[in-house]
Amino acid sequence: MGQYTRAHFDASFAALSDVTRRGVLEQLGRADASITDLAEKFHMTLTGMKKHVGVLEQAGLVTTEKVGRVRTCRLGLRGLQEEAEWIERYRQLWSARFDELDKVVEKLKRKERVDGRKKRK
Repeated sequence: MGQYTRAHFDASFAALSDVTRRGVLEQLGRADASITDLAEKFHMTLTGMKKHVGVLEQAGLVTTEKVGRVRTCRLGLRGLQEEAEWIERYRQLWSARFDELDKVVEKLKRKERVDGRKKRK
């Protein structure tokens, strides 16, 4: 993973780490919206929403366009494919580890049942 990709991932995951920013992405997935509309929907000040949108924009997840006095937000052109692939690799790793743990637990349960029967005799 190169330096660009690490910085790219850091920006993406930092942007996604906040519940409001995830909500903004969900909202923009349904329709474009002005910063004013987003601020009202999330019960925030314009300044607060501008900061959230700025983080999303810096990560490439949102683009904005100002027409007159209205700044409209829309989903950015960049998706989260690389991040999803990175997460999937770790999901598979953890899934394999949990499968192995399940086998160990089952083996211990069988041993415990057998040992319990021997003690009763």
